[in-house]
Amino acid sequence: MEEVRLLLATQVNNESTAPWAPVPSAAGRQLGAAPSAQTRFKDLSGIFFMVALNVLALLANTAVIVVILKAPHLRKFAFVCHLCAVDLLCGVLLMPLGVVCSSPYFSGMVFTVLECQVYVFLNVFLIAASIFTITAISVERYYYIVHPMRYEVKMTCKLTAAVVALVWLASAALGLATVFGWPSYGSRSSISAAHCSLHWSHSGHRRVFSLLFCMICFCVPAVVIFAVYCNVYKVARVAARQHGPLPSWTPASQMKSRSDSINSQTTIITTCNAPRRSARDRPFGGSKAALTLVVIVGQFLICWLPYFAFHLHLTLDTSSAIPVDLKDTVTWLAYSSFALNPFFYGLLNRQIREELGKLRRCYSARPTELFLSSHEASGHENFLQFLHRTSCTVDTRASFTASSPRNTVDQTTQPGFRIPGQIPEELN
Repeated sequence: MEEVRLLLATQVNNESTAPWAPVPSAAGRQLGAAPSAQTRFKDLSGIFFMVALNVLALLANTAVIVVILKAPHLRKFAFVCHLCAVDLLCGVLLMPLGVVCSSPYFSGMVFTVLECQVYVFLNVFLIAASIFTITAISVERYYYIVHPMRYEVKMTCKLTAAVVALVWLASAALGLATVFGWPSYGSRSSISAAHCSLHWSHSGHRRVFSLLFCMICFCVPAVVIFAVYCNVYKVARVAARQHGPLPSWTPASQMKSRSDSINSQTTIITTCNAPRRSARDRPFGGSKAALTLVVIVGQFLICWLPYFAFHLHLTLDTSSAIPVDLKDTVTWLAYSSFALNPFFYGLLNRQIREELGKLRRCYSARPTELFLSSHEASGHENFLQFLHRTSCTVDTRASFTASSPRNTVDQTTQPGFRIPGQIPEELN
């Protein structure tokens, strides 16, 4: 016990000379003081929120990845799948370490210098990879909607692989700067888990890196995302003004694909000879594009603006005392992006959501079929069960064929398709 106390005393003395040391926000967190009921409730609710957010990130990202990989026609969402893979790595590696560093239940946890460097490296590396992928998704949507012909020509598998490789290389370069660019830490051999962050180093290199980290990972992506979705909104407004109301004989598949122009990334083509509608006849007028702009940009700013503003403030003003609760709040507000991204970029998409429902129905029907076959000990299958089981595969293939514009055009040549004014033939 005496050795542990001497170790903690030496550690506190070492950390008191750091350029930034967090200040406990409650007296109950002081050494030797019993926490109050309010402090215990706050600590318990805090660790419950962090664990729930971590579990949500694991489940949501895994679901989107499985759906995209199993459905062939959804593999065009390669960047969305890559974003979910990066966020899944954050849920496996980064967020559990964040729980250890943020929760007072692990206040006695001590990291070695190598362990703290690994945590800081993962923090910078995975955050940069997630934000860079979000920026790539925004640029891809811009070209898909605003320049569809150019997108079809240039957006190949090689370009997608090159963009993904560039994201990993740039993120790794930023992360390795925290490992090899930092100077030696003198005689310090350990550091408290609560104090392990970007601001525990004693060098001017830390200040330069923090400024570059904020500029490269937040300021530039925020400007790109805002500019891209503003242009998408302008194109959607022009399309809403120039496109007339759909005829009553338009098939339901065409109406569905048109209403999904922004969410499902269908191509918007504006023509000069399209019938114009007055402001009174336009029920939406680009409101869906405006909602997409507000949701995507708003979610990015709410999650990441406090985090980078906090680190930028600590970089410019090293003498300020910041409460621990504020540091943990902005950190987990940023980490919540890993759990929200699969919803905003994956599950809000109608195609991904429908395939997830089909996959869930397929897997929920299989245990019932297995139970009935083993219970009856018969090799024959119920005809209704056979139709229910095969409909999952048929619906998946049908959704793939219906999403193709060529198949939509070919519907006019089918015998069952009726053209307005056509007289139906009488069968003898």
